[in-house]
Amino acid sequence: MKTVLAVDIGGTTFAAATVTADRAITDRAEIPVGADPTATLTRLIAGFETGGLIGVGVGSAGPLDAATGTVSPVNIPGWRRYPLTGVLGDLTGLPVGLAGDAQCMALGEHWLRPGAASLLGVVVSTGIGGGLVLDGEPYFGRSGNAGHIGHISIDPAGRHCPCGDTGCVETVASGPSMAAYAREQGWAGPDARALAADAAAGHPVARRAFARGAAALATAIRTTTALVDVDTVVVGGGVAAAGEVLFGPLRQALADRGGLPFVRGVTVTPTGLGRDAGLYGAAALAFALAGMPV
Repeated sequence: MKTVLAVDIGGTTFAAATVTADRAITDRAEIPVGADPTATLTRLIAGFETGGLIGVGVGSAGPLDAATGTVSPVNIPGWRRYPLTGVLGDLTGLPVGLAGDAQCMALGEHWLRPGAASLLGVVVSTGIGGGLVLDGEPYFGRSGNAGHIGHISIDPAGRHCPCGDTGCVETVASGPSMAAYAREQGWAGPDARALAADAAAGHPVARRAFARGAAALATAIRTTTALVDVDTVVVGGGVAAAGEVLFGPLRQALADRGGLPFVRGVTVTPTGLGRDAGLYGAAALAFALAGMPV
């Protein structure tokens, strides 16, 4: 059975898995990023036997440059124009395909759960990522960064974003941004995971932080739907694992606003693949690079 190595580069953890052509994960590992992301990546890949594999697919937090194979993740300051495909090629001796982490999540959902003709995948985690499948095909755009909804500016007078703009969705709806807002309102918890637990328990500030983040996400979803007419939005990532704490106010925020019928009719669901959605998409990328249909 032909098998590839799938790699998922996030702001807080790196994950990798071997995936077969019949869409089965046969081995998986995950490592916190740590102080030296390159050392983390090297250690992660060293845990896999790559001799029998046909390729590598990698989804990375962005932005990225698909033409040069470099990445500059907003949440990994030490990597700027980092030659990710070259490094992975040297570590494995295999051809490497690169896309954004949320692009891979969207591609993974489409690969394992076909049916949506046009799909927006959203990752809500340390940052906010997005990826598109349009008319059944992944759409990466000219530079490879299409779908980057976390950097739609929704408030020109808002917070400064590490990307250089102000008021981006990411400054409101990412896990660290929601936690920071809650602390400003008197909440004393350590991180977004604790914030989600408190919101589920009814803590008013925690709930308000999630409602505020969900409203920002809803604006980005409506904007993207108006532009490219997706029929399905799939939301994943560490913060999305909070479940109804996020999806309840997100559905409410979408319902509370008007808009054209095709915008109001978009379906928003949590990912059915959990933390592995991006890995499945990276695997699909590697199989496509090897000339196998996905």
